[in-house]
Amino acid sequence: MATSDQLLVVIDPVARRTDGESVRIAKDVLSAGATTKVCLPDDPEEFARALARRGSRRPVVIGDDRALARTVSLLHRQRELAQCVLSVVPVGALLSVAGSLGVPTGTVAAARAVLDGVERRLDLLVDDSDGVVLGALRIPPLEPEEPEDTDENGLDGVARPWLRTCQTLVRTLTPSRPRPPAVAGPARLRVEVDGVTLIGLDQPVETLRVTPGRTGRADIEVHPASVGAAASPLRTTGRTVSVSGTDFRYRADATVSGPVRTRTWTVWEGAWGLTVPAGGTSQRKGS
Repeated sequence: MATSDQLLVVIDPVARRTDGESVRIAKDVLSAGATTKVCLPDDPEEFARALARRGSRRPVVIGDDRALARTVSLLHRQRELAQCVLSVVPVGALLSVAGSLGVPTGTVAAARAVLDGVERRLDLLVDDSDGVVLGALRIPPLEPEEPEDTDENGLDGVARPWLRTCQTLVRTLTPSRPRPPAVAGPARLRVEVDGVTLIGLDQPVETLRVTPGRTGRADIEVHPASVGAAASPLRTTGRTVSVSGTDFRYRADATVSGPVRTRTWTVWEGAWGLTVPAGGTSQRKGS
């Protein structure tokens, strides 16, 4: 293994809470094959401090897609992502992103890949607010795979049990208000790829999907709204994707953000390294 055999194992609190047995198995496999320092952060601040103090140790995250995305985001904001080879042992309910990137979703196989795998360089989508996308960007966002529980900064509320308790108490004591009806139907959006308009405000959009690859360009697929016969999707590739128009929400991996009126995403080629099994597929799987 070309990377450091000293590991900093950061265990996401959600993984500890939801699947302690898988966490224990992952720790045992990693500890048997490398020198490990295990960190058990209780909140996002401790999570960030553990990463910042890793020294020469290679970071290994035990957690789900949100823990992986949070780690990449932290390292990106610290401008340390390019020099860091990241490893992950997927544990939890949200594992589709890790799987699409070539990481085994089985605990033992993933832990062994950490020890014996190779580095794969991957592109990253970075937006104009410094947010990142690892697997796929979708507009409008898909229904969440499990109830979203995030604060205004996108941090997992489950990592702050006192906050969850207070929120539950407030909801219990406050009379419920009828929710406004959700806005349904196509969105009026302008989608520009590398400065060229792909679809304008005159053509409603059913869905937009952007996926970073390993070529310095993202794959873009737009499904225009149609009446009667289905409209053919528009497909292209590009380095920058700008979306503007009516207020919209978007799903970046496992996190829903917005509403915003405009946002631009740019491909950062080979921005980060992820450990995957040796001899695995050389291309990103569909997510």
